[in-house]
Amino acid sequence: MDVVFLCPSFPSEMPEFVRGLATVGARVWGVGSEPAGQLPAMSRHHLTGYLQVRNLFDGESTFGAVRDWLGTQHVEPDRVECLAEYFVLTAAFLRERFGCPGLTVEETVPFRDKVAMKRKLDAAGIRTPRHARAGSVAEIRLAAERLGFPLIVKPVAGAGSAHTFRVESAADLDHAIAGTVGVAEVSVEEFIDGEEFTFDTLTLDGKIVYHNIAWYRPRPLVARTHEWISPQVIALRDVDQPLLAGGTAMGNAVISALGFQRGFTHMEWYRKADGEVVFGEIGGRPPGARQVDQMNYACDFDSFVEWARIVCWGRFEAETPRLYNVATVFKRAEGAGRIRAVHGLERLRHDFGRHIVWENLLPVGAPRRDWLQTLISDGFIVLRHPDLAATVHMADRVGSELRLLAS
Repeated sequence: MDVVFLCPSFPSEMPEFVRGLATVGARVWGVGSEPAGQLPAMSRHHLTGYLQVRNLFDGESTFGAVRDWLGTQHVEPDRVECLAEYFVLTAAFLRERFGCPGLTVEETVPFRDKVAMKRKLDAAGIRTPRHARAGSVAEIRLAAERLGFPLIVKPVAGAGSAHTFRVESAADLDHAIAGTVGVAEVSVEEFIDGEEFTFDTLTLDGKIVYHNIAWYRPRPLVARTHEWISPQVIALRDVDQPLLAGGTAMGNAVISALGFQRGFTHMEWYRKADGEVVFGEIGGRPPGARQVDQMNYACDFDSFVEWARIVCWGRFEAETPRLYNVATVFKRAEGAGRIRAVHGLERLRHDFGRHIVWENLLPVGAPRRDWLQTLISDGFIVLRHPDLAATVHMADRVGSELRLLAS
């Protein structure tokens, strides 16, 4: 099995997926825009070969370079995989040109174009926010007038919450327009007021073989607005509770409507105070910000390997008992410059002990990251516990007591 894997270095989970492919017996041919020497060690170790290309957004030139390179290796690819949001269309283009199975360009578009995505789901009877596509300031204002406040304005082909704005007034609309200058097209949408969750799946031949539901505390848009917040993502142990049943049913309907066959998907959805569930968006990829690791901690399995087994061999072999709730708490340092001190960590270690399963904080002396560009911010702590209330309590204490100071 020869697998072309686009972008084996970013996001930070990608080396684990390269490892997964190698573990199930694939030869992995990495393609990316950075020099081979800059690849993470895990990717370098598990790749069979690597090709640096000029522009991963350019499907035609990337195809030509990969075709010529593999030709010198006497290799014809069996699969083309990409789990980096921005390059899934390039991967689909390469699949078509190489004749590999998987999502075509046409099938991939709804996973990248938020308006096309919602139109397809509207046609399937799935509740989505009222929405409109806008490619100019005039179109944004017209859509806002038609839909009414409050609104969300966000890129049609965005990822995460970048360049996303909540709009409650004409002044907010002016701010959103200024904040999306340079964005080719935006989606202007009804604002849905409710709790926000994920619905993450491993799917095999159109059937969901594993799903995860995570709870955002607070909603990503709120967390992205206030630097002092320590955002939490909690992978829930009890995914079958009645509170989540509507989201699960909708998630299954979305997978069916979009015709997704094999691999990871990441959906976000809302539950309003009156119990109504509303679709948010979906990516034909895993969730970011190390949420795949949360799934592994929640069920004690290796989802990187099981994803690879699905896409390569059409099998899912893991046992996935729901053992724990898993909370990831992301920290943002106070101040600017370099990390100079970390306060509260020893006390949290003492109190929570074995429930802390991963510490990934910037070390003293490291420069702060731009909190607006990455949810991971200046690091995170991962905790797990069978009881949700205990998990939330620990996560809240990490949020309030752990402090990173910068200067």
